[in-house]
Amino acid sequence: MQVKLKSLSKNADFKFILNGKKISNRYSTIFYRRLQNKNNKFFNISFITKKKIGTAVIRNKIKRRLRNMMNQALKKIKINLNYSYLLIAKKSVLEDEYNFIKINLINEFKKIR
Repeated sequence: MQVKLKSLSKNADFKFILNGKKISNRYSTIFYRRLQNKNNKFFNISFITKKKIGTAVIRNKIKRRLRNMMNQALKKIKINLNYSYLLIAKKSVLEDEYNFIKINLINEFKKIR
């Protein structure tokens, strides 16, 4: 069974996760925390890009790239579905090569247990 990505929708959930644990690297900052009343059949993750990075077209391109990387990562590694994740992208996501970013992102998610 393939796990589906599901985005967070409530402002309270975003604030709750931002107070949780975090991992930073060159491409992104990943916040993660357990949410109450969460369905473990879905992979709760939201992608955020700041307005400083660029126009709406550029920010959406970054989010599409990250979403695609996470879909591929779900097939390759076992990600803890008990957590909800918040991934804040940095400008270097747009500048570097796709495969380097994907490998780096997969390694960061392997660290989370």
